[in-house]
Amino acid sequence: MSGLKKILGLLWIVLGPAIIIFLFMQAADKIAAASEGIARTNTILQWSIIILIFIPICTGLVIFGYYAWKGEYDHLPESSEELS
Repeated sequence: MSGLKKILGLLWIVLGPAIIIFLFMQAADKIAAASEGIARTNTILQWSIIILIFIPICTGLVIFGYYAWKGEYDHLPESSEELS
C-alpha cells in the first residue's frame, strides 16, 4: 500500500501544475473567441475568478502529493494518544 501512495503522490505533484496550465490555455482560447465589448469583459472576469480559485486548490494538491511521496502517510494514527 505504501508504494501505491508514493506513486499517487507523484501523480498529484504532476497533476497540479498540469491543471493550471490547462486552465490558462482554455482561458486564452475562450477570451480570444469572445466578441468585443461587454461579452469579452465578462469572459475575462469569469476566467480570472476560475483561475484564482483553482491555484490554491492545485497548490494543495502538489503539497499533498509531496507528503505522500515522502511517506508521511505511511503510518496514520489509530488513537488520539498517538497525536500528541
